[in-house]
Order: sequence, then structure tokens, then C-alpha cells
Amino acid sequence: MSTHPFRKVAAAIAGSLTTGVVRGVLDAQAPGGPARWTRTNHRGEPVSMLEGPAVAAGLLVGSVVGAPTGRAAAAMGVATAAGAAFGIVDDLAEDAEAKRKGLRGHLGAMARGEITTGGLKVLGIGAGALVAAAIALPGRDGAGRSLPRAEHLFDVVTSGALVAASANLLNLLDLRPGRALKAATIVAAPLALGNGAGAGGASSVLGAAGAAFDQDLHETDMLGDGGANALGAALGAALVLSAPRRVRLGALAVVAGLTIASEKVSFTRVIERTPVLRELDALGRRPVHVAPATSAPAGAASGSSTSGVPSAGGPTTGPSSTGAA
Repeated sequence: MSTHPFRKVAAAIAGSLTTGVVRGVLDAQAPGGPARWTRTNHRGEPVSMLEGPAVAAGLLVGSVVGAPTGRAAAAMGVATAAGAAFGIVDDLAEDAEAKRKGLRGHLGAMARGEITTGGLKVLGIGAGALVAAAIALPGRDGAGRSLPRAEHLFDVVTSGALVAASANLLNLLDLRPGRALKAATIVAAPLALGNGAGAGGASSVLGAAGAAFDQDLHETDMLGDGGANALGAALGAALVLSAPRRVRLGALAVVAGLTIASEKVSFTRVIERTPVLRELDALGRRPVHVAPATSAPAGAASGSSTSGVPSAGGPTTGPSSTGAA
């Protein structure tokens, strides 16, 4: 079922407004206090991770408003909620050494019977992605005929893998201010302009990301795993709802290839060596020598950097499965 243009506009507005309102509420009443959500960036300045849950809330509300059917709303909601919930657990409970292990390290730990919060995130987001895919795909072809069980299972498994891998890839890109938000916007825009069932969900991504850009680019806020995983999962679910099988499989191949490459190749180095990507990546970002216009919440804990560069005495912020990005 196609998404009416009014729903897409409403989804973007709802996503933006909800993100802004929730961010304001969290600024006044951060669960556990602001210090729990604060890290130190490469400049030695405090940066808040409260952007993550605010963006996740915007995605959830916007995707429900923009969904053409209850099935689409449920698929978007399950994928986004799983990405946000398990990402936030990883943000708040994982230690810095475990975060540096990356996806391969977490999978290796699980193979040895050890469960890190990063490993729990892999399992939780993976399970949520499979449930979302099963909800999104009714098991019928374009003519309304039921698909063979094996074919439907193949669709659900590959589409669930796409949602989970998209959540991880957005997290891998969250190593510089605004980078993950820009990537999400670029991918969401054509989906939102289309007429698929996921267009409303993609519109909610545009709205939520738009509301977060200013503070993210000025390095007072960062997505963290909770926000980046939620954005990626929402994009993956929107694609599953909108695209035919061949497009979903092609997208899965691209996302999986980039994820594998991240274990060996630095995305940041590739971006810095490619003029167009370098200019896009730096667009709107505060130059290194410029002081912030406003201060982030007090109570920074020594920890990580929103731009992936170690601060004095602390590791970098970024996804728990950063690989070589």
C-alpha cells in the first residue's frame, strides 16, 4: 500500500517536534543525572548522548503517524525500539575496552560463551530485526497469492539481516559530528519521495535527523549507539516495507560488504582522501580551532570522543562495533 503525501509530511513534522521536545525534557531530567549521559570529546569538551533517546522517540512517533497500515507501523516500531533499547544499554553499561573490540570481538566473545553488552546488542537487535521483517512481509506476491513457505522464510531472514546490518552500519558511521545524520538523510530522502509503505517511516527519519543536526554538528550532542542503531534500523525497516526482493537483496549485499570492509579499511581515511566526500562530511561542522557557541551539560565523564579521536586520558566514542571505521 502506498503512503499518502499528507502522511509523509505529518511523519516528518511529528518526528522533528517529538525529537526536540523529548530532548528538552531529558535536558531537564536526565535519567540517572546528566553525568551518566556525558562523555568527553577530542577537544576535551563535554558532549551529551541524550540526543540518542530523543531521536529514537522522534522516529517512533513519526513512523506511527506516517504508516499507511498497522502492519507498517508495527514493523517500523519494533525495528526502531530494538535498535534504541539495546543501543542505549550498550552506551550506558559497556566498558571502553569492550567497545574497542568491535563486532568481530563481540562475536568472538559469544563463541567462547562470554556475553558482553555489545554481544547482547547484536542478539537483541538481530531478534528485533527478524520480528520486524516478519511483520513487514505478509508472505504474498504482487498478485496477492501466498508464497511458498521456504520462499517466505528466505525473504524474512534476508530482510531481517538487512535491518540489523543497517543498524550496525549507521553506528559505524557515527565517528564524526553529523556524519551518521547526513548518511541517514541521504538514504531516507529517496525512500520518503517514493510511494512505498515505508515512505512514512523514511519521512520520520528526515524529521528526527533534521531536529538533531544543529547540536550534533556543534558537538554538544551525539547520537551514541542508541540513536545511531535506531536510525539505521528504521532505515532498514523502511526499505523492507518499500522495496521489492531484488532491491532488498542488493541493499543487503552493499551494507554487508561495507560492514566487512570496515574491519580492515578506515571509512574516515577513505572520506578524507575523496574530495566530494570530504567536503560533504565537513559541511556544517565546527572547525577545529573554533570554540563552541554553547556549553554541553556539565558532569562529563572521561570516556570517548564523538569524532573518533582519543581525548586525553580516554578512549573514543563511537559505536561499540566500530571496526576500522
